[in-house]
Amino acid sequence: MEPKPLRHVVLFKFKDGTTADQVRTIEEKFGGLKSRIPGIIGYEWGTNVSPEMLDQGFTHCFFVTFPDAAARDAYLPHPAHKEFVEVLKPHLDKVLVIDYVARD
Repeated sequence: MEPKPLRHVVLFKFKDGTTADQVRTIEEKFGGLKSRIPGIIGYEWGTNVSPEMLDQGFTHCFFVTFPDAAARDAYLPHPAHKEFVEVLKPHLDKVLVIDYVARD
């Protein structure tokens, strides 16, 4: 049986005062990682549209797919990922990360 992909879910809550241009730069830089880091086999993102008002201030969800945990483990210390984190950090209030392998 072929191993199931690993999903890496990242949610951002930005600091008050972060501008729309700064958020746009972060969105673009995160999206650019797919072409810079081997092992990313899927990427999508979006902003919260839930009417439930349970987001706790998190506005952005990024969904990165890897073929396995080893690819994720190579992604985390990759220089392109570290460069992205340095752009993100000054604007980040909170982050939530969950990795999982889908079950049937």
